[in-house]
Amino acid sequence: MILVEYKKASIKFAPVETFSAGLELTGGEVKTLRSKRGSLDGSRVLIRGGEAYLVGMTIPPYQAANSPESYDPERPRRLLLTREEIAHLAAEEAKKGLTIVPLEVYTAGRFLKVKIAIVRGKGKADRREDIKKRDALREAARDLKR
Repeated sequence: MILVEYKKASIKFAPVETFSAGLELTGGEVKTLRSKRGSLDGSRVLIRGGEAYLVGMTIPPYQAANSPESYDPERPRRLLLTREEIAHLAAEEAKKGLTIVPLEVYTAGRFLKVKIAIVRGKGKADRREDIKKRDALREAARDLKR
């Protein structure tokens, strides 16, 4: 079940390859995400020191009155990936024009996972082309309905 989604990712980016990764979270953060609160807008994945981190994801406190004053809703969160996956992501991140972004946070059994993708940014022409394709499909569906 999808809990949090980066909806603008399909508009801004063209995915090249996708991965699934675990998240290292605190108990309150898990409760907040299970209640479908949180945001992936503007977040990205960084590879530093042989580890992958999710930066820019906002998870508000579960209970604002009871949260500690030191709680940072945008702290970097470590992703749980294998060494081979991290090495592959680091090599792809080094290539020009590619970046790594999270697409969605979802449940897999009792675990919370994040779907990340290596993406290439779309230009204005690519976005317009996508809009034209979507409009053509919509028109075809209308014609078939009539």
